[in-house]
Order: sequence, then structure tokens, then C-alpha cells
Amino acid sequence: MRLDRLDGPVLSLFRIVTGLMFTCHGLASMFNLFGGNRGSGHAVEFGSWPGWWAALIQGLCGALVLIGLFSRAAALFASGSMAFAYFSVHQPRGLLPLTNGGELSAMFCWSFLLIVVLGPGPWALDALLRRWRERGRAPVPALAHDRL
Repeated sequence: MRLDRLDGPVLSLFRIVTGLMFTCHGLASMFNLFGGNRGSGHAVEFGSWPGWWAALIQGLCGALVLIGLFSRAAALFASGSMAFAYFSVHQPRGLLPLTNGGELSAMFCWSFLLIVVLGPGPWALDALLRRWRERGRAPVPALAHDRL
């Protein structure tokens, strides 16, 4: 069995799971769902910098990546926000993610960068919209009697 035929579906599943986890992380921080911000039991204060804005990015970009709509742009924004989080919050605590608590930021950053480079996969709204646009532009086949 060739594994190449699984590239598209696995990429789509990777995007879906990554988007779902990022969305849940943002919702937890914004609305105290799933135990709140890092299990603290409370939501971040509305409008606070950078916590609330980071949670908003996580919720919105995560949802867009999850459904596969504007996937590359949302993933690029999400990746950048996680790089910002890593270098502004975690890296000053130590060099390595394992010692500075930045594993999640680093993994999300690189995961979203992978989606930017490889695209959303075939199971995405972006792919569905592209197929619809291509069908609309495709030439209509000539009927047999038109050739006579």
C-alpha cells in the first residue's frame, strides 16, 4: 500500500485537529470554558493586552483553520501570534521550550507554518470553493450537432 495517497486526507485531518485545539484554547481564555485560561478558573479580562487579544486571535484563526476557510492567511496570522507569544513571554524565562514553558506556543507556531506552506488539504472550504470556481470557468462541451 502506498502512503502517498493519504497525503491529502492526513493533511486535512492535521489542519482540523490543530484548528480545533487552537479554537478551544482561545475559547477557554475568553469565556472561561473548559476550565478557563490555563486551568486558572477565570477568563482573561475583556480588551486586556495581550491576553484577550491573543485569545481572540486563537478563537477566530483557529475556527477559520478548522473549517478550512482562508486557511493560509489565518494560519499565517496564528503562527505569527504564537511566535510573538514564545519570544515575548516564554523565551525570556529560558532558552529551551522545555524549560521555559513554551512548548505549546512553539508547536502551534510550527504547526500553523506547515499549514501555510502545504495548504489546507482537500477537505477544506477553500478547496470546495476553488472547485466551484473552476467548474464555473470550465468550457461547456460542444454538442455533437454543433460540429456539423
